[in-house]
Amino acid sequence: MIDTHAHLDFAEFDVDRDDVVLRMHSVGVDNLIIPGVSPQHWHKQLAVAEQYQTYFALGIHPWFCPEDVDAGILALTSQVSALLECPRFVAIGECGLDKLYSSTWPQQLAFFEAQLALAKSVNLPVIIHSVKAHSEVLGCLKKYQLPRGGVIHAFSGSTEIALEYIKLGFKLGIGGLIMNPNAKKLLKTVSELPLQHFILETDSPAMTPINVTEKRNQPANLVLFIDKIANLQKKSSVLISEHLVSNAMQLFDL
Repeated sequence: MIDTHAHLDFAEFDVDRDDVVLRMHSVGVDNLIIPGVSPQHWHKQLAVAEQYQTYFALGIHPWFCPEDVDAGILALTSQVSALLECPRFVAIGECGLDKLYSSTWPQQLAFFEAQLALAKSVNLPVIIHSVKAHSEVLGCLKKYQLPRGGVIHAFSGSTEIALEYIKLGFKLGIGGLIMNPNAKKLLKTVSELPLQHFILETDSPAMTPINVTEKRNQPANLVLFIDKIANLQKKSSVLISEHLVSNAMQLFDL
């Protein structure tokens, strides 16, 4: 299995990162993708990715937009250029739009569009964070028409919104929210759409499933989601696991 979205570099894992990776491997999660979030985070992110030989993405998250847009984009472009030949560098992101952080909306839009243009220029998929901004995100994606598509991280929307993303070549990241019986739109979407449209992620250390006692999420929890998806799809857990791994490998060219 592959956790396609885990912030293993975040401080929450500083005390026991080795143990977290060992536990992940012990339950069959072979590797993960560490998304980038800001220029200030990249150095540690890349060091952790190197230490554990994980995949990684490079990007600027809407929560961490620098005030100087031009300098931020220049820094990202330079970092991407320096690492483009690294086989573990698999995507641009985490990038996107978040209306809960409305005070930085102009910067978010500028960074998001610049990262879509960058992803197109270097022919990489994107990892997209979209919170209460599906209309704007879809508008940008239609404008840039990325040949490699990408993933809508932590998707929780309706089947109708899901189909809009799918038409543009995107997969839907399914994580801890799938364990919440109140996430009715997501549960309906996962039960109705074909398996080829989903990939697995945890968003560790955030988005801990409600059935886990530890407050911090971790990549090993990925295995919990497979049985739930199998139940919704009325298919075997083995089939679900194999199909979702294949989806991730195809999307990120792993």
